[in-house]
Amino acid sequence: MWSTYAAAAALLVAAPAPVQLTLPVPTGPDRIGTVSLHLVDSSRPDPWVPAERVRELMVQIWYPAKETRGHPRAGWVTPGVAARINPPGSGLVLPVTHGHTGAPAAPGRRPVVLYSPGFGLERTGSTALVEDLASHGYVVVTIDHPHDAQFVEFPDGRIAEHAVPVPTDPEEAERIIGKALDVRVADVRFVLDRLGSGSLRLPRGLTMDLGRVGMFGSSLGGATAAEAMLADRRIKAGLNLDGSFLGRVLDEGLDRPFLMLGSTHGSDGEEDETWTRMWAGLRGPRHHLELNGAGHLSFTDLQTLLPQAGTPPADAEPLIGTIDARRSIAAQRAYIRAFYDRYLRACEAPLLDGPSRRYPEMLFRG
Repeated sequence: MWSTYAAAAALLVAAPAPVQLTLPVPTGPDRIGTVSLHLVDSSRPDPWVPAERVRELMVQIWYPAKETRGHPRAGWVTPGVAARINPPGSGLVLPVTHGHTGAPAAPGRRPVVLYSPGFGLERTGSTALVEDLASHGYVVVTIDHPHDAQFVEFPDGRIAEHAVPVPTDPEEAERIIGKALDVRVADVRFVLDRLGSGSLRLPRGLTMDLGRVGMFGSSLGGATAAEAMLADRRIKAGLNLDGSFLGRVLDEGLDRPFLMLGSTHGSDGEEDETWTRMWAGLRGPRHHLELNGAGHLSFTDLQTLLPQAGTPPADAEPLIGTIDARRSIAAQRAYIRAFYDRYLRACEAPLLDGPSRRYPEMLFRG
């Protein structure tokens, strides 16, 4: 886990020059607005850097926009983070998102979906999936976990760097990842508190229905979604993208809808016994899908960015598998949306009922 994302980043930096990277166009009818918020939890110090006496977070809200004229498209990452991950001479031009900064929101009370990235990744880790949900009428709140993420830039230009210690043995690794999970769950619950506080400066017209909240994430972010659901009943439906489960939820299970969506052979090319345990502990509506030919990072934007960057298949395949990037993203978008349509909007969503000729890559395992 400590080396996977670093390896992927190195492949991007080493790409042949020059190329403009792009994100796939969202499939929904709604234009997209986005805004970033700096949140401060004064009730606890930063768990990774104790000298920081409060826990600071960055979140980004993606939502259907009423109009976008005069509101520029947001970068994939902030300028300070871009300078760190894409140094001069790399030959890459980082993507621009389809979200328009500060655009007024379209009318309507919208269900909310939280997103937590994989260990070491920023809130932008799965922007292609996030934008698509927003284009179909959802409000999506992506959460940075500072000092777990490689880089998080605050509004004053400070950048919080990765500060999770590298373990020296398996027992220490288990302890550190357990702590990271607990920190993330506390972050999620604080974000939910602030979303419901009425004190945030939100885009004009944005109305969130906090009675209809879902959550998803990739890798450790998926484990975070499950553990946060156990800790906080405000989260009504959860989704794990190829992450090993850990924490109390493995013993206590969940009684609300959950989707397990993974690569064909689990996170590391082998069957993941935590998925078997979790499946047995799901007492509410449950779904287990596998994306044939996918790799562990297929559920991040690297699925589309590594091929664009000209990364050799021999280097890319251990990370993003052999599946065609366009097919992978199309299938993920469709099933994620179907899951939340059914369990947050009470729509029928027949795509969840069995194999589809439209998406033969998606295998039903439960």
